[in-house]
Amino acid sequence: MCPVSDEAEVPPGVGPWDGPWPDDPRYDHDLLAGGDRRNVVDRYRYWTTEAIVADLDRRRHPFHVAVENWQHDFNIGSVVRTANAFLAAEVHIVGKRRWNRRGAMVTDRYQHLRHHADLDALAAFAREHGLQVLGIDNLPGAVPLETYPLPRACVLLFGQEGPGLSEAAREHVDAVLSIAQFGSTRSINAGAAAAIAMHAWVRTHATVGAGHG
Repeated sequence: MCPVSDEAEVPPGVGPWDGPWPDDPRYDHDLLAGGDRRNVVDRYRYWTTEAIVADLDRRRHPFHVAVENWQHDFNIGSVVRTANAFLAAEVHIVGKRRWNRRGAMVTDRYQHLRHHADLDALAAFAREHGLQVLGIDNLPGAVPLETYPLPRACVLLFGQEGPGLSEAAREHVDAVLSIAQFGSTRSINAGAAAAIAMHAWVRTHATVGAGHG
């Protein structure tokens, strides 16, 4: 069970290495000497950032996540953090290059990010790599995410908090998928919607027991 936490609740990490230092190029000498306070799983304690990314790259999943960034949405950091947790291939930022990184809690160091100036560029990338583009939004006529057969190779595209997928985005997707809701609110937080959609992909395609738990 992995509880959702904010930055104040991140474990304190570990102190300096106790004993002879490991003879392994993946280890960072500064971290061995001073301790590792980063928000990483235990297997990556004391590793360099480059070594962690290289290890993740050997296991990344073939789904991508894309977020429209026309209004500098503060949810993007949360989406990046979740994409790292579920080991997405890449996160694509469509629109403005700058985004609020606070919610990512430095997981953007380990997650591949790609910027596209517009949706045409994202669509061209998807075609080049054989990826279906699936919009996630509770729009009239949307197909329930719970019943849709998610492909292994795909891009999960999310709109802005509030307006949702733009009109241009709707023209570029292969399908629009909705998340079942039962309460009074019209929509859920974009970061939460992204987490639900990514986990739906994981439930369908990821190998049980391959993650950290």
